Amino acid sequence: MEYNTTRENIPITEYGRNVKKMIDYTITVDDREKRNKLAKAIINVMSQLNQQMRDNNEYKHKLWDHLFILSDFKLDVDSPFPIPQKISIDHKPEKISYPTYNIAFKHYGNNIERIIKKAIEMEDVPSKDALIKTIANHLKKSYLNWNRESVTDEVIAGHLEMLSGGKLKLAGDVRLSNTNDILASNKRRINQSQNENQNGNTNNRRNTNTFQRNKPRPIP
Repeated sequence: MEYNTTRENIPITEYGRNVKKMIDYTITVDDREKRNKLAKAIINVMSQLNQQMRDNNEYKHKLWDHLFILSDFKLDVDSPFPIPQKISIDHKPEKISYPTYNIAFKHYGNNIERIIKKAIEMEDVPSKDALIKTIANHLKKSYLNWNRESVTDEVIAGHLEMLSGGKLKLAGDVRLSNTNDILASNKRRINQSQNENQNGNTNNRRNTNTFQRNKPRPIP
């Protein structure tokens, strides 16, 4: 008995070994017309996996590509689609280099640092002071999402100054959103999200039960 571990590896396993054997046999046939007929018959067998897609042109193209891949590009037949090149199949795409950012405080994220850079570029006008306060409030909310205990305005002001390289400073008389108000708001948002998920699960169960009740019963 021959086990799968000793058999030849199949590059595309979904069609099974019998299809691979048919392709290997077709390669050996000398008559080109007969090879073409056999290739079409194999494509028909392969399409049985997704019969609802067999008339789809893109799916047909995929089947013919798989036919040539399974033959190790040794099958010489007339294809209704361009024959793929082995080099393009074997070629591995280049690695995508993901951007890495040196974020001083990860709980604030990268976007806030971009906003801070934009604020630094602004001219010194009253609207800039309002923007600085808005950024500081955002920092405080983000901090309390990460650490739900407490944080002073002075700590947030220090983080803002550090993130901006000393170019943005919160005025001493500015008061940020109250810590307790932020924590209460965060808690309400979490509870609301949990309730929505729970209601969604309840509705799904109701719909399933309704479907089961209304499902036609088999005739005895």
